[in-house]
Amino acid sequence: MLRQAPVTIETVRAAMQLPLPGRAAQQTMAVRPRPGDRPDLPNPCPREGAVLVLLYEQEGNLVLPLTYRTETVELHKGQISLPGGAREPQDESFADTAVRETSEELGIPREAIELLGTLTPLYIPVSRFCVYPYVGYATQPFDLHFDPNEVLRVIEVPVELLLDPSTRQIETHFRDNQRFEVPVYAIASYKVWGATAMILAEFLALVRMAQRQESA
Repeated sequence: MLRQAPVTIETVRAAMQLPLPGRAAQQTMAVRPRPGDRPDLPNPCPREGAVLVLLYEQEGNLVLPLTYRTETVELHKGQISLPGGAREPQDESFADTAVRETSEELGIPREAIELLGTLTPLYIPVSRFCVYPYVGYATQPFDLHFDPNEVLRVIEVPVELLLDPSTRQIETHFRDNQRFEVPVYAIASYKVWGATAMILAEFLALVRMAQRQESA
């Protein structure tokens, strides 16, 4: 069995040039059943926003930040999310939204963020958002200064940990006498699920494809 190459930013750059696996990859981390799920985006969409899978080096590892949201934000209170938010009138594109929101939430200079590519847009039924995910790389060192009004804490997660099969678990939840199978990424005491997990699943699928190409 060939040993997979370590995840480097070069691996990710190669991954972002590959065809997107799309909904098939997202669905591997979707809650089942997912009420209100749909394979397309509403037109027009009730709400629109963007998030960023931001990568940077930390102690020799490639990591990405997840935000533990406060109980005072409008939507998805107390959940673990990718940095991002709603599109605003001054944003020229969804890419601008992803970079602006990440800069505001984490205190990272906008000029330090290099966009590497896009992932497949996703509809979130509970908040009625069409979310446009991007992948980026911090090209210079920075200190995290997160917005305490939106972010309770930042969880810096090694990409290698997310790729570890043991990190993916499935929980059974019950709500209103209905059973739900909930795939999660278990990271220390945190559980990453829902739309965030679905977006990460597609990103990780691309990274695995790039690793296989490197190992061939």
